[in-house]
Amino acid sequence: MTDITIRALAAGDEAGLAEMFAGLSAHDLTVIREDLSAPTAGIVDQPGLRWVAAADGAVLGYASLARLPGWSDHVGELRLVVGAARRGAGIGRRLVQEALRAGISAGLTKVMIELATDEDRVLTMFNELGFTGEALLRDHIRGRDGELRDLIVLAHHARDSAEAIGLVGVADDFDA
Repeated sequence: MTDITIRALAAGDEAGLAEMFAGLSAHDLTVIREDLSAPTAGIVDQPGLRWVAAADGAVLGYASLARLPGWSDHVGELRLVVGAARRGAGIGRRLVQEALRAGISAGLTKVMIELATDEDRVLTMFNELGFTGEALLRDHIRGRDGELRDLIVLAHHARDSAEAIGLVGVADDFDA
């Protein structure tokens, strides 16, 4: 496989997204808020910043960052999906780094994400990128099997930590 490219989502990505989403497990589909039964319907036209990780014409990952409305318009909500076959290869990390760079450039001072608490590798990655826990919601996710799981809200406060800013490679975006 050739090098993986992180780039803005484009109109021609619908088929690649559909293929990637079709390979997700029932567990994956439980922890993704969106209904992916028709995964690419209008996805290119949705508001917000969106990226794909692509290689050899295939979509390997997807991230979006949507600005919250009203009094929280300084906050962006991050969504991240990496195809099951490519997890653990750093694709999610690169997508999150791009989302943080773009979000900060767009004036966001906080980026948040909601995750199931049993996603240990994912939680570790976000912690390494400077995200910290903001809330724990017990029994907040109901799986397709009816089992309840906890949800954690993590946030990256872009201006709080020079170390975290350096980790994501966006130090030049700030006036020191």
